[in-house]
Amino acid sequence: MAPSTRELALVNRAFLVRAVRYLAAECGVRRFLDHGSGLPTRPNVHQVAQEVDPSSAVVYVDNDPVVLAHGRMMLAEDPSTTAVLHADMRDTDAVFGSTEVDRLLRDGLPVGALFVSVLHCIPDTDDPWALVRDVAQRLPKGSFMVISQLASDDAELRVQITDFMAEITNNTWGQVRSVSEVNRFFDGLELVEGIEPVEVSRWKPDSDLAPRQRTEEWIEYGAVARIP
Repeated sequence: MAPSTRELALVNRAFLVRAVRYLAAECGVRRFLDHGSGLPTRPNVHQVAQEVDPSSAVVYVDNDPVVLAHGRMMLAEDPSTTAVLHADMRDTDAVFGSTEVDRLLRDGLPVGALFVSVLHCIPDTDDPWALVRDVAQRLPKGSFMVISQLASDDAELRVQITDFMAEITNNTWGQVRSVSEVNRFFDGLELVEGIEPVEVSRWKPDSDLAPRQRTEEWIEYGAVARIP
């Protein structure tokens, strides 16, 4: 029914690494907020950012207690620059009112807010577009958003995948969206270098050997944008 989850994971992780490296090296971003960070997978966001500047700070946000335990053990290598926050990313008051965000991201510097392969975990009834707008409004001007999510323009396939994922996750999953629905996440933002949302392996690929997605039936689709 769908390409291998391993292929999707590789493609998406490579996009995350390229996007963070781009923001750190080309845009001077030194602060990152990673929503729905998941289990630690090297290289992690702080490792990529700190290759450019060791003072870069990252707050990882996740509401899974397993992720929290592993994250605090493996990610918080230096509490002066990294933190793992146990919170639901939809609760922006909890996220932005946390001591972790206050300690590491409240210095007025631009922030790279990451929503990488996570917005499809939020159903339309919870309005993920409003979540993205809310986060954008809370960040300093000149911050950036990195967004990707599972997308398909095959309506029947979207329903099949969404129903399947809901079943195996005990209805804790959101939904696959159409390309046009994902494009709405970028409303009001400035796409960096004018690069439109694409299948993420095509977003500024750094080599011919970078992981590529071989199917177009459903894709990880996204881009990087600046908050004006």
